[in-house]
Amino acid sequence: MYDKDLLKKIEEAFGEWEKRTQEELTKVKERKQIFKSSSGYEIKRVYTPLDVSSIDYINDLGFPGEYPYTRGVQRTMYRARLWTMRQYAGFGTAEETNKRFKYLLQQGQTGLSVAFDLPTQMGYDSDHPLAEGEVGRVGVAIDSLKDMEILFEGIPLKDVSTSMTINSTAAILLAMYGITAEKQGAKLEELRGTIQNDVLKEYIARGTYIFPPEPSMRIVTNIFEFCSQKMPKWNTISISGYHIREAGATAVQELAFTFCDAIAYVEAAIKSGLDPNVFGKQISFFFAAHNNFLEEIAKFRAARRIWAKIMKERFNVSNPEALKLRFHTQTGGSTLTAQQPLNNIVRVTIQALAAVLGGTQSLHTNSYDEALGLPTEESVQVALRTQQIIAYESGVADTVDPLAGSFAIEALTNEIENKVWEYIEKIDSMGGMVRAIETGYVQKEIHKSAYEQQLAVERQEQIIVGVNAFRTEEEQQVKKILKVDPAVEEKQKQALKELRKSRDNNAVRAALHDLKNAAETGKNIVPYIFEAVKVYATLGEITDVLREVFGEYTEPHLF
Repeated sequence: MYDKDLLKKIEEAFGEWEKRTQEELTKVKERKQIFKSSSGYEIKRVYTPLDVSSIDYINDLGFPGEYPYTRGVQRTMYRARLWTMRQYAGFGTAEETNKRFKYLLQQGQTGLSVAFDLPTQMGYDSDHPLAEGEVGRVGVAIDSLKDMEILFEGIPLKDVSTSMTINSTAAILLAMYGITAEKQGAKLEELRGTIQNDVLKEYIARGTYIFPPEPSMRIVTNIFEFCSQKMPKWNTISISGYHIREAGATAVQELAFTFCDAIAYVEAAIKSGLDPNVFGKQISFFFAAHNNFLEEIAKFRAARRIWAKIMKERFNVSNPEALKLRFHTQTGGSTLTAQQPLNNIVRVTIQALAAVLGGTQSLHTNSYDEALGLPTEESVQVALRTQQIIAYESGVADTVDPLAGSFAIEALTNEIENKVWEYIEKIDSMGGMVRAIETGYVQKEIHKSAYEQQLAVERQEQIIVGVNAFRTEEEQQVKKILKVDPAVEEKQKQALKELRKSRDNNAVRAALHDLKNAAETGKNIVPYIFEAVKVYATLGEITDVLREVFGEYTEPHLF
């Protein structure tokens, strides 16, 4: 980017500046001896052309919409179309969540994002003993096609893009969604949206796994195959760094472990006979945005470049659409505090702005009261308005990748990329991500980072405003906190009881028998799940058939 003579002049001038600065530091000390990023690498006092002198603009940055996509996956980015404003929502019954969806759409939300309760995520019907006390608590309870029909009643699915945060039972919820859309008059090939379907991160960060890794990977690739044939506009997987980050990982670990998961999925799909030039177009990602503003922007830019290189150099992908890293971002739930909760509005704004400057395709902004409970309509509106103000009032969406060329941003982008490659190479040397998970390496790395972060807070090396500094005697009080009515569980159980009486149970038994046979004989199980869902087999009944064939995963003792 700079000729040698100019770089030499800058180096000499920088040396003189450093001498003068060191003299000044004898009088006025800096706040810390060493400034570090959340990932532990040093943040320099100042960045200059010397820090980016090795950058080859065409090969390292390029132009928006062109390899290596550092500057964005679309040529005009937000000048043509703003990111999708997709607020995550789900609680109680399908009826209650349907009302919240309609409210959000009326407020200007441009996409839906469904949160499911824990029993739904774990493959249990609401009347299962292990579901007791959890029905409708952290998301909406979906037991059957009937619930899905209610969830989207009055919302034309051919016209909206829907994201569903679901993993172990992803194929079942996909079937319920697809059939509901068909009943509305839509065609499967018209549907736009995403299922998370990222089961590997469940073993290392969330714990909502059901089956062992091998059959779980089979289900993932079955979904890839089915959607490539029947639902070409649907993103078949949203490989999630978000939950890895929320579990305590650093920004570098978030990218590294997410891409190692992604490599495992691509390898499994290729092994099953799928073409990465085809299914690669339907892969998407899901990242967190935390408070370290510059690092987060650089992280997103580095992520695009790394993924393009992985697909091109490792998997010989030539289709440009399969090289592009498309991602959804959610602001950091773990960064929100119950103390002085209105401060969370500022945190979310900083994080959302980092995601936009980093080039996200879709964004959820957390509500300020989420450290206390499920968000109220008022807090959800503030969260959505935060996105809208950034989009329409800040001006940052008027030019593509506006921070490109910043010495600090480009140097941080390179730093993050280099450290991510180090992790990828280490996990490759261990035999890949599945093996690294089985040995507990990834889990231990995340636990170590989480512990170090907590120590930094306790030592006040990391300031959390309102928590370990700037506390007040009278804390802010949130006047209204949303609570799920305990009657929801009984209502859901009664609905299940009535469903089992009214449906054709002979058809259900036949469909479940066919599904079991498909699972045992190695067939793609997704079409059989569709058939079982159509006759109102429940999520728990379908999962139990697969449990019988695949078994259940038990986490090994790591410590």
